[in-house]
Amino acid sequence: MPFDVSERHLGFDTFDLVEQVLVSHHLTSDGEDGRYRRDSSRHRYAWPAELDLMARIAGLELERRVADWDGAPFTQDSAKYVSVWRKPA
Repeated sequence: MPFDVSERHLGFDTFDLVEQVLVSHHLTSDGEDGRYRRDSSRHRYAWPAELDLMARIAGLELERRVADWDGAPFTQDSAKYVSVWRKPA
C-alpha cells in the first residue's frame, strides 16, 4: 500500500493481517547522484478490543475513546484512535 510517491521518496507499507504486523518500506533519494537509501521498520498494531482486554487485566477501566487528539467521535470508520484508561479509586 503506497503512502508517499514523490520525486525524493517512495514509501509503502506491507501488511500481515494474521500476525497484526506492518512493515513500512522507504526509498529515499540521497542527493543529485541518483542513488537511493533503503530503510524499513516493523510495527505491530493492536485492535481496540485487544488493548481493552490488556487494560482490564491490569485493573484499569476505559474512561473514553476518541478518533483523534481533537476528540472527534470514534466510529467503525475511524482509521486511528486515542483511548484513556483509569485505575478505579
